[in-house]
This record gives sequence, structure tokens and C-alpha cells, in this order.
Amino acid sequence: MATYLVTGGAGFIGSHLAKRLIADGHRVRIIDNLSTGRRERVPEAAEFIQADFTKLHEIKPHFAGVDGVFHVGALPRIPFSIEHPIEAAQANIFGTLNVLVAARDAGVKRVVYSASSSAYGAQPELPLRPDMPVNPLNPYALHKQVGEVFCRHFSFFYGLETVSLRYFNVYGSGMADEGAYVTVISVFKNQKLAGQPLTIHGDGGQTRDLTHVSDVVDANVRAMTSPNVGKGEVLNVGSGERHSINKIAGFFGGPVTRQDARKGEARDSLADISLTKELLGWEPRIRFDEGLRSLLKEWGIEPM
Repeated sequence: MATYLVTGGAGFIGSHLAKRLIADGHRVRIIDNLSTGRRERVPEAAEFIQADFTKLHEIKPHFAGVDGVFHVGALPRIPFSIEHPIEAAQANIFGTLNVLVAARDAGVKRVVYSASSSAYGAQPELPLRPDMPVNPLNPYALHKQVGEVFCRHFSFFYGLETVSLRYFNVYGSGMADEGAYVTVISVFKNQKLAGQPLTIHGDGGQTRDLTHVSDVVDANVRAMTSPNVGKGEVLNVGSGERHSINKIAGFFGGPVTRQDARKGEARDSLADISLTKELLGWEPRIRFDEGLRSLLKEWGIEPM
């Protein structure tokens, strides 16, 4: 049995991860300021601390006795990062630095950092590989990429084991309805339940690599325990498949409306997960068609 700390454990991915760790028999401590998370998502068996990781003095005492840290917490709002660059950077850049400092000073063995595939931005070729030069297209994407660099530095200079996981369009039960992590699935869900037509930007031929939250959780658990990582590696966590927006809309059914394509948005997304498979022995288990159909039924929407 280990003691793990999960930042952002009241959020979508963090709460799923906390539940998995508890089910595996571990002690779980959650730090969340509830700015985007919800208290009711925190598992009863977890120790909950409401604190802000932008304030080092608030979080540092709670790292004592912790074996590993999952840094899932972030301020995941792209528009906010553009309109309020200082506040967003304080949360996503300096908050991550605080977590790493607190982990280092407490003698934590390893930190698994929730990075983002948004760091790739627009790339001339697919699939997207971790060795590609990054090209973040917005401040939030840049913040997440800076966190990866911090992780590498803390491994190199201080011997703190770290690994960064770049998530690709995570979906599943309890997924976010707002923020940078919102996928087109959530947008379509809200429109469908409101009796509105589905909004498709551009021609709908743009594609996304969508990853079920249970697969993301499994990658985190493996990243924490694998002997093959810990030196600041960056790994993709995706399905290794891509699906068009038109195809996704087809599962929901009903009328659609077309709007202009969004500016600054990559047209296609596809993860190369070969390195993740090699180093973690991980591969996605939930096929997209299966995962989406199950989710639609949970929402009371009969999949087409």
C-alpha cells in the first residue's frame, strides 16, 4: 500500500484516478481549491484538503509522507488564459512549480504530470510523436508545455523522478462541460439534450484522437510504478485512432448547423503511442465506438 497525493482530485480525470487508486488499496490525499472541481466528486475514502497550489505554504505540509504525486490540477480554460495571462500562468506554470518544489522537499519519489497534446499545436505530419518540436497555439498550451520542462529539470537537477503524459481529448462519465478539456462530445451532448441542432465548425472533416478516461487513469497508474520511466519522459496518452467531427455527430443524430472553422485550432489530431506502449506496457482498451455509445446511453440519448 502506498500513499498518493492527487492535485485536482475533485475534477473529471482526477476523481476517476482517485477512485482507481483507492480500489487498488492505496491511501489517497486530494488537494483541490474547487475552482473547477466539485466536492461531491471526491471519494469518501480519500483525505480531502481544500487548498490552492499557487500558494506553496498552503500545500507544502500535505506532501509529508507521500510516496507519489499525480499533478492533475490546472486552470483548464483557453479563453481565460488569453484574457487573464497573469492569473492563468500563476495557476498552470507557478502552481506546477510549487507542486514540484513541495514534492522535492518532502522526499516524494515520483511525480506524474498531466500534460496536454495541445503542446503540439499545428504540425505538418501525423501521427504526433513526443520527439516533434512543440508548437503551442495558445497560452494554456504553452503553460502545459512549460510544466513538462520543469519536470525534466527537477529530474535532472534534483533527482525527483518525473514523467509527463500528454492527453488526447479525454472523454467519459463526468466529463467537463466547460474549459480547455471540453471535447466536441460535451458540446453535442448539451445541444442534443436542449433540443438544439448540433453545431459543426468548418466542413466537419477535421479529426480528433479521443481517449476514454479509464485508459488515461490506467496510463497514470503505470507511469507511477514503471521502472522504465522517471527521468522527465514525455509520453502520449491517446487511442491511436482518429474520428471526424461528422462521424461523431452521426452517433447523436438529428439536424446540424454549420459555422466558420475556428481560428488557431489544429485540423487533425492523432497520437503515436508506440513509446507509451514500450515504456509503460500500456495500450488503450476502450474502443471509441463502444465508449461513446455507452456514454450516450448514460445521458439518455439513444445512439444512432
